[in-house]
Amino acid sequence: MTYLDFEKPVQEMEEELTKLKEVAVKSKVDLTDKIKEQEEHIKNKTREIYGNLTAWQRVQVSRHPERPYTVAYINSVSNNTFMELHGDRTVADDKAMVGGFGEIDGQTVMFIGQQKGINTKMRQIRRFGMANPEGYRKALRLMKLAEKFNKPIVTFIDTPGAYPGLEAEERGQGEAIARNLLEMAQLKVPVICIIIGEGASGGALGIGIGDKVLMLENTWYSVISPESCSSILWRSWNFKEKAAEALKLTASDMSKNGLIDGVVPEPLGGAHRNHEEIFATVKQEILKHLKDLKKLNPEERINQRIEKFSSMGVVNELAEVQ
Repeated sequence: MTYLDFEKPVQEMEEELTKLKEVAVKSKVDLTDKIKEQEEHIKNKTREIYGNLTAWQRVQVSRHPERPYTVAYINSVSNNTFMELHGDRTVADDKAMVGGFGEIDGQTVMFIGQQKGINTKMRQIRRFGMANPEGYRKALRLMKLAEKFNKPIVTFIDTPGAYPGLEAEERGQGEAIARNLLEMAQLKVPVICIIIGEGASGGALGIGIGDKVLMLENTWYSVISPESCSSILWRSWNFKEKAAEALKLTASDMSKNGLIDGVVPEPLGGAHRNHEEIFATVKQEILKHLKDLKKLNPEERINQRIEKFSSMGVVNELAEVQ
């Protein structure tokens, strides 16, 4: 288990618990009550820490190396029926963006999402979940395929942003993302978007226009990362904590501002602590929202989707100075 800096008290208590269990085995002494007491102390301390996380600490949790990624969610909720589809039919198959059909309780669903990679080699191949234009064009191709066969779409968002390389800009990164925003707003099938880790900038928004946009409890969603914001405003990364607070990027902040449709609770201590529990929770959320969305006809869904995103933000009109 990898512990974050603010989890040090929990780490020390779990090390004590391990020692207690070792003593119980070696000495053959019944320490059941002591072990249960220590386990309860750990739960209480974890609950206390995670109940008072700062914005920056939640950003750290969203990047935890043991946190499950897109493919793990897809394989779990689809009970390993996922069939990946490849290529944008123009340039290449972007490994940072995955997608394909799978089943949830007998319902066929198009799954799409960014995949960061589970080890060093795969992270390099998948560019840490940062997609090129062909990745967004692949995603759009699969969305249109789902629309053709009248199948709902579920996207999993987890990216530090769209790939910033020169070749990405040469191939039209901005146009590819903008095209996705336009087309996703008009899709005739239900669309559910779930932020499972990092939701940074247009890289996240490129697959983030849906009837329901959900965030896991310890994720973030913003136009820019705290580090980049700090480097622009203060010319240093040393103010990333201050930037994180100012950006209002946590799930609770986004919900209060009416920018998302719901917050999905995570297991105590974060999604990385209990993969099976978070997989089950996400599956139930998907089934619940699909059931509600299927009651609407395509025109109603499209109108509500457009109205939701069009009404975001605040506009103040200044009186003309005479």
